[in-house]
This record gives sequence, C-alpha cells and structure tokens, in this order.
Amino acid sequence: MERIEHRACFGGWQDVYRHESGVLGCTMDVAVYLPPQATRDAKLPVLYWLSGLTCTEQNFITKAGAQRYAAEHGVVVVAPDTSPRGDGVADADGYDLGKGAGFYVNATEAPWSRHYRMYDYVAQELPALVEAHFPVGDVRAISGHSMGGHGALVVALRNPGRYRSVSAFSPIVAPSKVPWGEKAFSAYLGADREAWKQYDACELVRTAEEKLPLLVDQGGDDEFLDGQLRPQLLQAAAVAAGHPLQLRMRPGYDHSYYFIASFIGEHIAHHAAAMQGDARVHAGVPHGHDGGCCGGH
Repeated sequence: MERIEHRACFGGWQDVYRHESGVLGCTMDVAVYLPPQATRDAKLPVLYWLSGLTCTEQNFITKAGAQRYAAEHGVVVVAPDTSPRGDGVADADGYDLGKGAGFYVNATEAPWSRHYRMYDYVAQELPALVEAHFPVGDVRAISGHSMGGHGALVVALRNPGRYRSVSAFSPIVAPSKVPWGEKAFSAYLGADREAWKQYDACELVRTAEEKLPLLVDQGGDDEFLDGQLRPQLLQAAAVAAGHPLQLRMRPGYDHSYYFIASFIGEHIAHHAAAMQGDARVHAGVPHGHDGGCCGGH
C-alpha cells in the first residue's frame, strides 16, 4: 500500500493509501485514520465506514469530524471509496449507477461484473489488507451513510461473528423496493429479484443467524426519507423477526454531512464500547445514550 496523503489530526494521522485491488481489478484509494494510541505494538479496534452515492473516501474524512472521537476512543477508522475507478471501469450517465455508485454488491451482469465486486472488497480483501499493514487486530465494527448505510447493514448481517457492532445514518434499508436500489440491482444483478434479497437488509434480518443490534439514525427532514429510504420497512422487518433495532428519528435533520457530523460522536462511542465488550451495547443501548428511540426493542 502506497501512502499518498499524510496529515496530523487530533494527535494522530489522517492518511490516504493507494493499492491495487485483485478483487476489483483496478487501483483503489482508501482513507485510514490512525489515532494517537496507534503504536507498532498496539492492536487497536477498527471501524469501517462506507460512504454514499457520488462519494469518494474524501467526503467522510473532510466533513464528518470523526477523527476527534476516534482519537478519544483509540479507534482506527478505515473509509474506502464507493466503487471501482479507472479508465477501463464501466460507467453510466447519472449519479446513481456506475462510478461512485457501487452499492456494495458483487455484480453478475456485463459490463459491471468485471470490476463491480464491492461486497467482496469490503467484506474480505480490504480487511485483510488493513490487518496486514496497520496496528489493528480482528476486532471490527462497521457503519455508513445512505448507500453506505445499506452496505454496512448488509455486510454485517451476512457475516455473523465478524463485527462487534453495526450502525447506519439514513440507510437504504429496502433497496429492492425503492428507485435507487431497483435501478442499481437491475443493472448489476439482473432481473431475478430473488438474487436481490442477499443485498437487502429487510430481507436479511428475517433469517439472520446472529441478532447483532442495529443502530440507525435518520433525519426527519431528509429529502429522500419517503421515496428512497423508508426506515419503517426495516422497523417492521426487525419487529417480525425479533431482531434488536434502535431507529432514532432526528427532527429537523436532512441527508447531508451536517447530520452525520452532529451524531458521529455518539456512533463512534457506541462502536468503541461494543469493541471493548460493553454489555449495554450488545443489549441495544448505545453508549452514553438512554433515549430518543423510535420503534426499537
């Protein structure tokens, strides 16, 4: 991995690395925040952050303000790009398909199947690289926003025992039933809607082997709330399956990074507590927060 950015930040280092991805067949950039607790002999917990449509690794590290809290809790934060990149990578017109819109699936349809294997990249290749090159162990958490919130929920639900905690901001919880997801899944996965279920959080909670508590923050004034996000579908699926969920509606907040920056501290504290074995988190109660829930159990 080649370091291409290196900036001091809250006593640690906000770096960006470039590497060749065998899974994606292209060169990828990934942001890594190393808190001041990172030493050669340390084995720190690591939080993976998945960003949303149109984003690269830069959006989160420049807008969310996460480094302050990662430094406080001694958590490494890894933020990959949202899709394969490069001149030879398939693309499409518009912001919601192609580059910047990988949807964290393994594409099976041409021309996407050659490069668009973001699920395998996030779940397998990237953690292996991170654990080989940085002072982290196998204690992991995962989070994300919008399309990345969808990715975080899907990756966690499909990999029981791999993550200590999972959270999401404004996730696309039922991509099989909303325009963003239907467009992407039709292109990447084809017309068979049964194949879509493996990447749909509402479907996955019904059969999840592990009841890993889900923490979701959703802005009440999000412009995509009713048309694309529909968190009530995840709430209903979780209730039916007896799967622990905290859905926290945040009045006045929209879909932007102003929303993420407002609550990222709570999410990092939640993940840090889970990765340090706080039983309250595994009971579905975020560290340092005892209220503000909607539809949880």
